[in-house]
Amino acid sequence: MIASSKAEKPLLHPSASVTSEPCGSASWAGFEDFMEPRGTKREAGKTEVAEPRNKLPRPAPSLPTDPALYSGPFPFYRRPSELGCFSLDAQRQYHGDARALRYYSPPPTNGPGPNFDLRDGYPDRYQPRDEEVQERLDHLLCWLLEHRGQLEGGPGWLAGAIVTWRGHLTKLLTTPYERQEGWQLAASRFQGTLYLSEVETPAARAQRLARPPLLRELMYMGYKFEQYMCADKPGSSPDPSGEVNTNVAFCSVLRSRLGSHPLLFSGEVDCTDPQAPSTQPPTCYVELKTSKEMHSPGQWRSFYRHKLLKWWAQSFLPGVPNVVAGFRNPEGFVSSLKTFPTMEMFEYVRNDRDGWNPSVCMNFCAAFLSFAQSTVVQDDPRLVHLFSWEPGGPVTVSVHRDAPYAFLPIWYVEAMTQDLPSPPKTPSPK
Repeated sequence: MIASSKAEKPLLHPSASVTSEPCGSASWAGFEDFMEPRGTKREAGKTEVAEPRNKLPRPAPSLPTDPALYSGPFPFYRRPSELGCFSLDAQRQYHGDARALRYYSPPPTNGPGPNFDLRDGYPDRYQPRDEEVQERLDHLLCWLLEHRGQLEGGPGWLAGAIVTWRGHLTKLLTTPYERQEGWQLAASRFQGTLYLSEVETPAARAQRLARPPLLRELMYMGYKFEQYMCADKPGSSPDPSGEVNTNVAFCSVLRSRLGSHPLLFSGEVDCTDPQAPSTQPPTCYVELKTSKEMHSPGQWRSFYRHKLLKWWAQSFLPGVPNVVAGFRNPEGFVSSLKTFPTMEMFEYVRNDRDGWNPSVCMNFCAAFLSFAQSTVVQDDPRLVHLFSWEPGGPVTVSVHRDAPYAFLPIWYVEAMTQDLPSPPKTPSPK
């Protein structure tokens, strides 16, 4: 399943200024002061010499997040190509195959409304994943160990790449517009590769442990909607009578490049569409979402500004072309379905001065990756740079060693340190 990619194809949003160049100077607009050598301060055309070094502590590096700093041309983003996939079963065990892949099977468009009962089976037929278990990058690393000898470009390509989950990149894309939830990303460099793994913030942990019953039920409804919309085999019908087990997952592993940063990342895929114009992943994949019904222009505006931004970021990164949303009423029934093509989502906020801009999102992500690459220079899997961000402030960095932030497991480090296995010999014909 290792895909070969020939010429790199830029994947550009329709809002973008069409360019195949890496992040240009526009994405660094306003960074002059940030990039200024320490000890000088520009003001009104004159240079002030700062206090001697022994009197001033060296300021810790930081990265601003103001959206205005990242407006400009859309950066180069290589069209994502799928390298492979893996599945997690009902016990959350890893399998290097597509056994957990489900097939998009929506209700007939000419029939009555879907009328899906999203509360059905809750909580009796519900097996939620244990969120106390910190999986970090482990499942993606399992896949990488299996396929490291088959990557196009070989170990040399991996040595220059960034390896992470799609969800971590999604948080970076939405950061310039996020007003409520901060994040922490741990970064370690090993054999040249930069690995990024999210750390649960104290605030997020407290929020998770205090999650009210209604919110837990809403989370269930999202998974239940997938059960109504997906079949286990192509051409068969969905069976919503079974258990909803959120341990089960199908994950795509993708390769891309943002600006000058090669990326290898993985993300969970809801289903594949057997009727898609192209059966080549990831263009055959479909993302499924739920949202409450909207009844006023103000509600729709808020939906486009906030929820649609996250849907766009999550689907644009892996190249998933469509998000299908089920709109639920207060009783928990889905009354209507709507398809949002990923490449058209920006049109809903293009003329909204309080909306979001894809160029800002991607330019900030590229700037963060540059910031991380230049900050994490020591090759040591036990050394962790923790990048922290809270809304309204810049991204800051602290340095740690070993527990609790080190995230690259010993089994992975030891296996990658050993020589690559020799390819299997072709059996001679009898």
